[in-house]
Amino acid sequence: MTAQDGGAPAPDPGPPLPRILCDTGGLRATDGEDTGGARWRLAEPGRQLDANVVRIPPSGRVDTHTEPDLDVLLHVLDGTAALVCADGERALRAGLLAWLPHGSARSVVAGPDGVTYLTVHRRRPGMRVQPPGAADRLLPAPDGGG
Repeated sequence: MTAQDGGAPAPDPGPPLPRILCDTGGLRATDGEDTGGARWRLAEPGRQLDANVVRIPPSGRVDTHTEPDLDVLLHVLDGTAALVCADGERALRAGLLAWLPHGSARSVVAGPDGVTYLTVHRRRPGMRVQPPGAADRLLPAPDGGG
């Protein structure tokens, strides 16, 4: 309700407050079948960061890829893995924090007990729907004029 429709004005929510989001200790344990994938994702509205807790089962892997735009921090919560880079492998274990700079090619290969890790990076801007032909307005005129 708003003051315009006869109700009381909405209270000012004030500045955002810090809060506990997740107990990652509970995300490391596996009950029964050890499947991989995201165990937790940061989903709060208005955030500037993205974060995920990811589990890779024993001997599983994240294939080689390059993130062209974002630096990523990877913090190992549980287990072991190999971070495979252009200049070789780096052993990962619980407690290690790795920086994956944008433009770097890398893969992660889980150890015999699997690995659980937290990734944090700047949030990607959402995609915006544009009318047809909007991108054409950004191209130079065919005659080179502006």
